[in-house]
Amino acid sequence: MAESAGLLLYRRTAGGVEVLLGHMGGPFWRNKDAGAWTLPKGEPGAGEDAHATALREFAEEVGSLPEGSGPDLPLGRVRQRSGKVVTAWAREGDLDPAAAVSNLVEVEWPPRSGRSITVPELDRVRWVAAAEAPALMVTGQGELVTRLVTALTGDGA
Repeated sequence: MAESAGLLLYRRTAGGVEVLLGHMGGPFWRNKDAGAWTLPKGEPGAGEDAHATALREFAEEVGSLPEGSGPDLPLGRVRQRSGKVVTAWAREGDLDPAAAVSNLVEVEWPPRSGRSITVPELDRVRWVAAAEAPALMVTGQGELVTRLVTALTGDGA
C-alpha cells in the first residue's frame, strides 16, 4: 500500500478558514479542476518520519516552508480512491501563491508510450475557502479539511 504525508496550510480570514491547495502539474491534469487539487504531500524516504516527510514535501512542492504559529495539528490518515494512504498535519500560516515554485518530476507521456516529459509537480497553488476545498481535492483528501475545520470550530461547519 502506497503511503504519503502532507502539510495542509491554513489561514483565518474575515470570510472564514482558507486552505492552500496545489493543482497537479502535467498534461493529464491541465484541463481538470474538480479532483485535480491536493495538499502538498509525498512519499517518505527510507526510515523518514511521516511528519518530516510532510514538511520536506511542502517545501519541495511549494518552494519554501511557511512560518507558522503553534505546533502542527495532526489530522490523521485518509485513503484516496487510488488506495494511497495520506497522513497529514495542518499549520496555520500565510504564503503568497504567486511566489510558489514547485519541484519538477518526470512523467511518462503519453501514457504507456515509453517517453517521458518533465513537469512541475504542482503547476499552481491558491487559497481556497475550506467549504469549497473538498469538492476540488483528490477524492478522499477532503476529509482532512473537514477534520481541520472541526478542530478549529468544534462543529465541522
